[in-house]
Amino acid sequence: MKRKSGLFFMILVLTMLAACGKEQPAKENIGEVPLPLDVELTVPEQVEVGGKVEMAAVVTQGEEKIEDADEVEFEIWEEGKKDDSIKVASINEKDGLYTAETTFDHDGLFHIQVHVTARSLHTMPKKEVTVGEGGNYEEAVEEEQEHAHADGFSMDFLKPENAEAGESLELVVKLKVDGQSFEKAQVRYEIWNVSTPDKHDWIDAEELAAGEYTAPYTFAQAESYNIQIHVKDDKDLHEHEEYTVEVK
Repeated sequence: MKRKSGLFFMILVLTMLAACGKEQPAKENIGEVPLPLDVELTVPEQVEVGGKVEMAAVVTQGEEKIEDADEVEFEIWEEGKKDDSIKVASINEKDGLYTAETTFDHDGLFHIQVHVTARSLHTMPKKEVTVGEGGNYEEAVEEEQEHAHADGFSMDFLKPENAEAGESLELVVKLKVDGQSFEKAQVRYEIWNVSTPDKHDWIDAEELAAGEYTAPYTFAQAESYNIQIHVKDDKDLHEHEEYTVEVK
């Protein structure tokens, strides 16, 4: 009788242990860095004055086609006239495809840049379009280069969604040029809050993976912060973008 009771007890314990093992939830990938956005911008290189121009952007993240982007907007300006740019909203064609149309009423060299925000990431690739006979812009080139991104350059900032005061977090930005990871860049985060705009923190980022630059930071208090990301290389490239982060 004792042998049967002992055997029954052992079976009961093993059954309970097996059940507990099945009920344990899978571990979440806490802190996992999301894949960057990839945007394939398609525009014609040469068009005629007055002709309809089709603009298209295919937005993907890894193998997934992004159909729920928060913003896909095309910005258009003539060489040297960035301040006079116009923006054209896109149509979501599904399967990650966003399109828009425009026309040009005179000869010239124009830039078309698509601004894409999705999954807390932002990227803005750019291409050039020659209209008619093009134009001569030698006097405007220097000024234009101070404000516009280099062709093919894109910046994906993993904007913190649940930043809390007093807690350290990782600031991560992914850089690409012509779709390839931009390595060995000099990246700095310039950070300041709205209430004390004269005090700026400068944080050097470290390239922990190809084209991925990370820096730890702790927001001191709950309010709005501005983050400007500065990117340089050992040549003439100098890019920067500014973002706003709400800290709780």
